[in-house]
Amino acid sequence: LNVLPWSLMSVCENTMVTLCENVGQKGCVGRRNGSYLSSDMLEGGNNAGHTVVVDSVEYDFHLLPSGIINPKVTAFIGNGVVIHLPGLFEEAGKNQRKGKSLKDWEKRLIISDRAHIVFDFHQAVDGVQEQQRQEQAGKNLGTTKKGIGPVYSAKAARSGLRICDLLADFTQFSERYKVLAQQYKAMYPTLEIDIEGELVKLKDYVEQLKPMVRDGVHFMYEALHGPPMKILVEGANAALLDIDFGTYPFVTSSNCTVGGVCTGLGMPPQNVGEVYGVVKAYTTRVGIGAFPSEQNNKIGELLQTRGKEVGVTTGRKRRCGWLDLVLIKYAHMINGFTALALTKLDILDVFPEINVGLAYKVDDEIIPHFPGKCVCVPKKYIYGKSFKLHGQMSC
Repeated sequence: LNVLPWSLMSVCENTMVTLCENVGQKGCVGRRNGSYLSSDMLEGGNNAGHTVVVDSVEYDFHLLPSGIINPKVTAFIGNGVVIHLPGLFEEAGKNQRKGKSLKDWEKRLIISDRAHIVFDFHQAVDGVQEQQRQEQAGKNLGTTKKGIGPVYSAKAARSGLRICDLLADFTQFSERYKVLAQQYKAMYPTLEIDIEGELVKLKDYVEQLKPMVRDGVHFMYEALHGPPMKILVEGANAALLDIDFGTYPFVTSSNCTVGGVCTGLGMPPQNVGEVYGVVKAYTTRVGIGAFPSEQNNKIGELLQTRGKEVGVTTGRKRRCGWLDLVLIKYAHMINGFTALALTKLDILDVFPEINVGLAYKVDDEIIPHFPGKCVCVPKKYIYGKSFKLHGQMSC
């Protein structure tokens, strides 16, 4: 479990944000999460995964905010999240069977009525698009095939469907669903969609969802202006996967930097208190994309095995490399971190010497910034420094 340095936490503000810094997707949850009355997820879907260990029981979260493992915490899924309903209930049931921490989870979960719904055909389209990229360009983006890109595309095109649509008039919802499905079939003729079958499943979720769904804006306003409440906001993806600031196009489809707190929850900027950046003592990445400090050798293999670096969602091994301070500085420029949670230092214990990336070189010149087109920085052009280690380090 990656644990936040709670001694750095300020008590002058009620809202704290935890954001992952580099291109890995490992989240973090504090052991003292019990001091928070609200734990909020702001963006993404079940493409990211967070592993949380409580009383030696390992829980895997994708859509559920990690704070839901605490019975005193109300968990909130914001409007910026895209929800695959079968995945949500499957995740809850799987974790509930593991231990007692998720008892009565459905009574402590609030879902924004403005959150968009991921349909099965979004996931199918995701797979088709990846196949087309591979066939046409010789490489794909390495998505999780969870339908995240297609559903955010539908949201931007104003053809998506939200939780409030599902709970309002199911006849109208069904009509709009069928139109959307036909649009995708027109774009991808080989796509197979069980329209009636999925509509039946969606209708079955209506009664289960009703007690959980609230007007998200009103809920957040009450949380911020009602009785004093501490709020922990959890980012699903890392800063370098942000749709605007990440290593585009090898990014996710939402804003997972600090600005996503406002747009993904309906929270005014002045209510954001502490912003904690979560960073490992080395760098990891799941899937394809730029990675200047990657160690595609025995060092990378050792970091991967010792750190148990496997994607929670896909089971893919994470690519590993030395700590890249250029990425950390860049993430800080965007997010304005008030503190850093440096994790997994102990993984480096076995190395007599470690390297740290300090700058990038392009055309034999050191550049003072993180380039928008990061692929222009070959691995051999990362300027670094070596450090000899004495003794052991621990988190």
